[in-house]
Formats: sequence, C-alpha cells, structure tokens
Amino acid sequence: MTDMQLGLIGLGKMGGNMRERIRRAGHTVIGYDRNPDVSDVASLAELVDKLEAPRTVWVMVPAGAATQSVIDELGGLLESGDTVVDGGNSRWTDDEKHAAELGERGVGFVDAGVSGGVWGLKNGYALMVGGEKEHVDRLQPIFDALKPEGPYGYVHAGKVGAGHFSKMVHNGIEYAMMQAYAEGWELLEKIDSVENVREVFRSWQEGTVIRSWLLDLAVNALDDDEHLDRLRGYAEDSGEGRWTVEAAIDNAVPLPAITASLFARFASRQEDSPQMKMVAALRNQFGGHAVESAKE
Repeated sequence: MTDMQLGLIGLGKMGGNMRERIRRAGHTVIGYDRNPDVSDVASLAELVDKLEAPRTVWVMVPAGAATQSVIDELGGLLESGDTVVDGGNSRWTDDEKHAAELGERGVGFVDAGVSGGVWGLKNGYALMVGGEKEHVDRLQPIFDALKPEGPYGYVHAGKVGAGHFSKMVHNGIEYAMMQAYAEGWELLEKIDSVENVREVFRSWQEGTVIRSWLLDLAVNALDDDEHLDRLRGYAEDSGEGRWTVEAAIDNAVPLPAITASLFARFASRQEDSPQMKMVAALRNQFGGHAVESAKE
C-alpha cells in the first residue's frame, strides 16, 4: 500500500481520532483546527502549502455554514487535480453544490458518510462514499486505513451525494431502533412482575434476533445507572432524522417507524405536553374521565 499524505480539517471528537488511526496505518496527516492546541498548522493556507500536489484534503467540521466556509476557502487555495472529501454530516444536496463549485477549478469532490463515533479509533469507521470513480480510487488507501478490519464497513455507494444520503438513511434507521429499545424498556420497567429489567436486556445480547451493538450500548448504560434515574428524558435530533423524513415525503416512500421516532424526540422536549392536555380534556368531556390540575 502506498503511503499517502492527507490534510485533515477539524480535529474534534471524530476528526482527532481519525487523524490518529490514519497515522497508525503509516500515512502522513497534517491536521488543522481552530484550536491551536491540537492543530499541526496555523491556517488553511499553511495546510495546503505543506501538502504535495495532487493534494487530498478531508473536511470534518459541522454541516451547513461551517462546511460551506471551509469549502469556499479551499476553493481559492487548491488547484486542478486536487481532491476534497467532506466527511461531516452534510446534507446530500449540499454535496452536489460543492462538487459543482470545486469542479469549476478542476478540484475533485467526494462525500463520505462516517459512522463509528467515539469507538472508531479502536474499532474502525464504517464509510459510505459518493463520487466519481477516479476520485474515490485515489483515496482508497485512506478509506482502507479508516474502515474496520475484514470485508465489511466500506462501500462506494454511487455518485456525489450517495455517501451522505446513505449515512442519512443509516441514521434514520438508528432513530427507529433506539426508539424501539426505549419503548420496550419503559414497558418492562412498568410491570411489577419483571424485577430485573436490566438483566432482561442483557439476556437478549446473544441468540436473539434483536441483538445489536445498540443493544450492547443500552446494557452498558443500564450498568452505569440501572433505572436511568440520573438522566432527564430529553433527546436532541442531529438533523439527519428530519432530512430522512423529508426525503421520504419528496419520494413518496412510507417511513412510519422512522418518522414516529423523530416525532417522539420532539415530544421529549416538552416539559408538559400540550397535546396530552387536549387528550385529557377530550376524555373528560366525552367520558367524564378525571383530569389532573397542573402543578403550581
């Protein structure tokens, strides 16, 4: 395998570990971050200057405005024959725009959906890649360094945007799986006869059709805090769940489980659900069911 040289922009939780994993595979990584304590260079210009042509620059910054500003700056610094990889969680429609912008300067563009979180340094990162074959093939040694060992964990999913679209759908599925585990856990906790909910979850880790890494992580969480008493029931959404549902609407594809899991997160942000107030009021109106007064 040819040793490669890579510029890596964004050295946060993911980017910093990716730099380390790529270096362990024998490649040269020059990293840039706004935090000078972790950065190898002082600016994007210095990063590009230290790379030999044809350059490869991997961007790992938050989606949206941050990614756009980095792409804009790189567009003015890079030359024909160079390649940019966006490994953040950008929306796939942004990839098409960035590929067109950079393509005018002869710079190739590849989008890479990256999954692995804080475990990626040790276990490897699952990679879903989109772009032209010539650009993807150039990057193969870096993809090989990042992916898990063995035959799985990497795919050239298709054209520009296909990598991030695949990662978006992956995250949508993740939403629905997490929601299913959460609903099952709540129901088990509710029943007096089930005295050891944590061990029920643990028993599912081998031999069942619902075993998964998410289930393993659920058991880890329950080992730390058996009834999750220390947590508040509030869950953010990173944006990809919304994009998945929007894509489903645009393409008339039914996604009831993923959509419901996204809406459940919205419900988690309400201290006192307005919807449930209306449900309680209606039950009282038609059936005389008791209502509870709001606590002062």
